[in-house]
Amino acid sequence: MIDLTIDDAIALPRELERTLSRELARMVRAAALHDARSDYEVSLRLTDDPTIRALNRDYRRKDKPTDVLAFAQREGPAAAPDLLGDLVISIDTARRQARRGLHAELLHLASHGLCHLLGYDHRDDAEERTMNARAAALRREAKRTGRVRAA
Repeated sequence: MIDLTIDDAIALPRELERTLSRELARMVRAAALHDARSDYEVSLRLTDDPTIRALNRDYRRKDKPTDVLAFAQREGPAAAPDLLGDLVISIDTARRQARRGLHAELLHLASHGLCHLLGYDHRDDAEERTMNARAAALRREAKRTGRVRAA
């Protein structure tokens, strides 16, 4: 299950909103099925550079905008097992980074952030390869039609 929030300052075509929401929901369900669960809960907030910069400064002590932040919720002792956490993506940064279009960049950032919520990281080359492979599998499943499969 996903909850998509788009800040008032962000203007996206409705079709892009619907497509991104559908694809993120497929990725989240595919991740849950991979982990032998029926579904996970994830929220995605699309915002601007000033907002993500403030979040990055307050939570990561990095006073600069970034493309995606992931706030995992299942790391505490009282955490609900199906509640993965929150993703925040800067549309401003995504637009600057987009080489294959904004839609492809947003899907890439969402899959990257989702992998962080699932516990992946990229502190070294081996971790990065593993994380990138899982993100790619999730994006492939997002693009498929039909019944969601584990990824």
